[in-house]
Amino acid sequence: MQTINELLNRIHWDPEFGEGEFEVAFLDRVEQEMIRLPFRKISFVPGEHFFFYYFDDDAVEHSVPFHRIKAVYKNDECIWHRER
Repeated sequence: MQTINELLNRIHWDPEFGEGEFEVAFLDRVEQEMIRLPFRKISFVPGEHFFFYYFDDDAVEHSVPFHRIKAVYKNDECIWHRER
């Protein structure tokens, strides 16, 4: 099984595979709920291999460690999930 880093890199850099609507599902530890976030709203910092970043509806930036990603969806179909 691919690691989450490998899959995110493939979505980002493989133009054929990267076509479609992607979402990541991660655990929000403050709200204690799963959040599904469109890939287009995620920022990756070059050289950063442990976190992604996004802005919420109040324009507050959040950092999310990759290990909190629980699933990845393409066109609303789960293509990757973390084993429990």
